Amino acid sequence: MSGSDRNLQSVNADPDWSPASWRLRPSRQLPTYPDAQALQDALSELHALPPLVTSWEILALKQRLAEAQDGRRFLLQGGDCAENFGECSSAVISNRLKVMLQMSLVLVHGLRLPVVRVGRFAGQYAKPRSADTETIDGITLPSYRGDIVNAPEFTAQARAPDPRRMIKAHARSAMTMNFVRALIDGGFADLHHPEYWDLGWVGHSPLADEYRRMVAGIGDAVRFMETLSGSEVHNLNRVDFYTSHEALLLPYEQAQTRQVPRQWGWFNLSTHFPWVGMRTAAPDGAHVEYFRGIRNPIAVKVGPSVTPEQLLRLVDVLNPADEPGRLTLVHRMGVTQVAARLPPLLDALRRDGRRVLWICDPMHGNTETTANGYKTRRFGNIRSELEQAFELHAAAGTRLGGVHLELTGEDVTECTGGARDLTDADLARAYRSTVDPRLNYEQALEVAMLVVRKQAQLAAPRR
Repeated sequence: MSGSDRNLQSVNADPDWSPASWRLRPSRQLPTYPDAQALQDALSELHALPPLVTSWEILALKQRLAEAQDGRRFLLQGGDCAENFGECSSAVISNRLKVMLQMSLVLVHGLRLPVVRVGRFAGQYAKPRSADTETIDGITLPSYRGDIVNAPEFTAQARAPDPRRMIKAHARSAMTMNFVRALIDGGFADLHHPEYWDLGWVGHSPLADEYRRMVAGIGDAVRFMETLSGSEVHNLNRVDFYTSHEALLLPYEQAQTRQVPRQWGWFNLSTHFPWVGMRTAAPDGAHVEYFRGIRNPIAVKVGPSVTPEQLLRLVDVLNPADEPGRLTLVHRMGVTQVAARLPPLLDALRRDGRRVLWICDPMHGNTETTANGYKTRRFGNIRSELEQAFELHAAAGTRLGGVHLELTGEDVTECTGGARDLTDADLARAYRSTVDPRLNYEQALEVAMLVVRKQAQLAAPRR
């Protein structure tokens, strides 16, 4: 064990922490299961199942996030707002992977930096809700909390929390990870064959020609390098891909928290990169108590109500050793509040010398409901918050090291605006999300191009 590992172990060796110590703290956003014995039986079965990820993958990601912290990588985190069991299919998974690969290609080409690819999938089955119950036509039932807890149909049977769904979520997550790994190991991500990543429905996209010119240019450069060297350029035929989800359902997370041989401490082996949401980030709450004891790199969503003092306290609890790559802060302020709310937080952490990776989620602060009842996000607001975030970090002397997006590879119409200028009238045509609106392929690719252009603009010498 290295000296730095020994120091971290001594700092994190808290005798008051265990994978179950969160149960002694105030908890929020957890369902009430009607059958305590059925819950315990499901958790016992889950605890005996194989892990979904490995400790060495987790530690490799932490190192890459430390490099992103230092400006040597860029984090692309994206995927569904909430996965559902019915979409655990080869088409949906491969389309999602195609979008992430295309976005990362744009970012690598434009930023001249390696990209850390983290999917919001293989476990993103739980969602926080603003209320525990929902009332329709005088009938009150538990809120839908994601497929890992209950079903979206508005019936008493569907909405009753069912612990057996945790077993199903583990199985669906394992199938998703297995398919992603098989695709990547089989050459799906090979830069020699970016045509594998094409999505058939986007041939009409206004961005298609620009993207194809970029791919052609990269292909020419690769062939030129291989001609000079007389052999294939290594590391172009596969990529590293990591998983993330909001670790909301703490009984599920606890059941997959393990010690492993030849490593100290505890790992959450249900995902590489868990995050705690804005609603559950109280420093003395159950979720923060759980997060402070695991060795995974972790992220925290930071909203406009957070004060510098609150954020500093949270950082103290979650990263007391100031470990590189340990803590990512995901700010999601909303287009109208980011300019006022973000700078005091950046200044407080910079002055205190805290090492964190800052990334921007321009989605969640910009959700609204249209006159015809659809939740949506305006692409113009998403773009504006992201652009402002880059400018505010530059002004504060800090670095925006990544983006966090809800997106899909399917031909959906859930966010308005973007390359095809979708309107409110388009929402009904292909609105499939059961929770929050997602960017479709064109809009996601446009965000990647926006990041590149904004970085180039900020890097250009001022006249």
